Amino acid sequence: MSEHIYKKIELVGSSPAGIEQAVSNAVAKAAKSVRNMRWAEVTEIRCHLENEAVAHWQVGVKIGFTLDD
Repeated sequence: MSEHIYKKIELVGSSPAGIEQAVSNAVAKAAKSVRNMRWAEVTEIRCHLENEAVAHWQVGVKIGFTLDD
């Protein structure tokens, strides 16, 4: 296995549809400008409440990617 060097960015994805969709939204947005993405790590989960119910999910995500040569 060759050596790999990674860089990480931290994002917050959001969605009213749930945690998985919030993560997917963050990854999809990052993919528009970040190449060589290799992994994602969920670091925090929170939700926005309205009328005593969950209205929107927010998920902290760290995305790791390899650097270009």
